[in-house]
Amino acid sequence: MTVSIILPSYNERDNIGELIDCIDATLAAEPFDYECLVVDDNSPDGTAEFVRERFAGRDNIKVSLRTHERGLASAIKHGILNASGDVVVVMDTDFNHDPQMIPQMVKFLEYYDIIIGSRFVMRGGMRDTNRYRFSYVYNIGVRALLRTQVQDNLSGFFSMKRDKLLSLDIDRIFTGYGDYFISLLLVAWRKDYRLLEVPVFYQLRPHGESKSSFLRLFWDYTITVLRRRWQIGRGQI
Repeated sequence: MTVSIILPSYNERDNIGELIDCIDATLAAEPFDYECLVVDDNSPDGTAEFVRERFAGRDNIKVSLRTHERGLASAIKHGILNASGDVVVVMDTDFNHDPQMIPQMVKFLEYYDIIIGSRFVMRGGMRDTNRYRFSYVYNIGVRALLRTQVQDNLSGFFSMKRDKLLSLDIDRIFTGYGDYFISLLLVAWRKDYRLLEVPVFYQLRPHGESKSSFLRLFWDYTITVLRRRWQIGRGQI
């Protein structure tokens, strides 16, 4: 089995080298092969070139430099389409998502279709308490409107067998920014995929600043939730 770890990046030069080192250390003794696919949206800080230079000669470290398209969701879709693994793991490149969770999230795919790294199950959480509280309340609203039982619809840290993922309409799912994850989980839920949430604890990013605008994300995510609620009502999901 081969695992494809998709790392969408934008201005993460100071974090991504250490992250890949942590992935290497975590997976060194695991009984599967893996590749890291860095999908970079032409970062001004030279993230893509940095990865190519630092990991030169590593066939399992691959870099895609996108110059004509940008966006988190489309970067992840690009990674999925270009992955060669049987299993796909998607994670952030700012150390929000702990690489040490990868073996567990791959192993549990023997029994489930999607493994979600969740902040809102027992032992989950995050260092940024204000963001944690807001995300917790927002997820209550998402569950109420979409009528699912997923606790963390905003995580973006997940593993899935690639063939299961490609059997979904990924062109409709992987749009926008992190709101793609709401759509992915909703579609999977309604197709009776087996979902498991495992606890993760978000740390603060060690270097750099977040590129996310709170108000823009709140607006975009809410529009996505309302649109999906409308589609459910019309039997389109």
